[in-house]
Amino acid sequence: MRVYLPATVPLLRDWIAADAASAAGAAYAVTPSLREWYREGDADELEYAASSLAAVAALDLLAADVDAPARRVVLAVDVDDADCSPDPDERGAVRLRSAVPVSRWASALVDDDSAAASVGAAVTLLRDATAPPDDVDFARRETAAAELGWYAVQELGFL
Repeated sequence: MRVYLPATVPLLRDWIAADAASAAGAAYAVTPSLREWYREGDADELEYAASSLAAVAALDLLAADVDAPARRVVLAVDVDDADCSPDPDERGAVRLRSAVPVSRWASALVDDDSAAASVGAAVTLLRDATAPPDDVDFARRETAAAELGWYAVQELGFL
């Protein structure tokens, strides 16, 4: 099963140094709840939807790490179905049972510099407890308009 892990650049560096991605936190995949929500989608569209959910979750990780550069990171990994379970509380979310070694990493999706303004604005709003929810939602949608760039696993050290 292909699973998408939300991350930040510093978190990705930590995972590279550890030779494994942590199992902590939510990951995203094509789950029954995602299929139900996106009934008309083919396999590629469903994978894109799952990776997009991970990109949104990466914003929350960025909001929690004031030192991280404003770049969403989504790590695509392959795990056995038995290594994860659907999270009933969130569409497309799964919980991993163990860390994912580098040998199971497929690729990464990462913002380029052109997304820094919209990602930075969204992160600023997420950190502001007084920000109107509509403004936060708008900022999240703005970041979704920026496509993430694809990186092979061998290229991740250069980020």
